[in-house]
Amino acid sequence: MKCPYCGADNDRVIDTRIIKEGEAVRRRRECLSCGKRFTTYEYVEKTPIYVIKKDGTREAFERQKLLQGVLTACHKRPISREKIEKLVDEVIAVISDLSKAEIKSRFIGEEVMKRLKEIDEISYVRFASVYREFKDKEEFLKELKKL
Repeated sequence: MKCPYCGADNDRVIDTRIIKEGEAVRRRRECLSCGKRFTTYEYVEKTPIYVIKKDGTREAFERQKLLQGVLTACHKRPISREKIEKLVDEVIAVISDLSKAEIKSRFIGEEVMKRLKEIDEISYVRFASVYREFKDKEEFLKELKKL
């Protein structure tokens, strides 16, 4: 590792710690040339996941975009931010476990709806109405009757 102070590439590791629930390693190092200490972080490099949308286009998966969609569906509902974050994390875990470079938006939407249905039926219907693109009130009522 190159020292950020003097540029030398000889150092020793003083301390190593697992951080972010095992997702990263933090190392405290000391440069053997100048004696200064610095910290490095190691992360597993993940391959990006692409979402195949309904129209066939592809875009990079963004956690924030998924979170925003769920937050919108849960707006003014008695659901804590913690529960919403957990739902999003669960969906991302399912996606990651598939180990695919591309995933259909339909799969992501179904995973979100499955979890929302268990948490709050109103939020579920809100999400479903946007996701399934209800054309009229009949489709909306049909979904409500399923509940």
